[in-house]
Amino acid sequence: MAGRRLYGLMAEFDTPEALLYAARAAREEGYRKFDAYSPFGIEGLAEAVGFPKTRLPVLVFFGGLFGCCGGFFMQWWANVIGYPLNIGGKPYDSWPAFIPITFELTILCAALTTVIGMIALNGLPAPYHPAFNVPRFALASRDHFFLLIEAEDPKFDPKETQEFLEALHAQEVSEVEA
Repeated sequence: MAGRRLYGLMAEFDTPEALLYAARAAREEGYRKFDAYSPFGIEGLAEAVGFPKTRLPVLVFFGGLFGCCGGFFMQWWANVIGYPLNIGGKPYDSWPAFIPITFELTILCAALTTVIGMIALNGLPAPYHPAFNVPRFALASRDHFFLLIEAEDPKFDPKETQEFLEALHAQEVSEVEA
């Protein structure tokens, strides 16, 4: 292995049930840095892999709060400070008239924060991943299922991890170069 870095070990499975079983077994065995690849969603796989909680809801809340405050302030400033007009004897800062635009800007800013935050937190765009170095990984988008245990995992040992993956009845276990 001189001259190349190991990113991890990838096991290939035939069925979604085998992948789900392997992911649960890897979690129970103590592995924490691993990922599963499937051509379609598998019920329970996210829990088996143990995806961490996301900060996206907090970002969306603050994005919506910014839109709400910004929309209200924008209208208040325009009607009270920037260009006050007395229309029908109503006060300049008649807040019920500000609600539709305030609501719309709240939704707009929350939606934009959701999209931008999702892209940023997922690390997108990601045109390259070391898993692409495995020739059979192209089947992950068609009809095969893969489990990748990363070398950065504290429990990772090349020999023991390979034996563990083979014990799960993987079709093939491949080294993934970084």
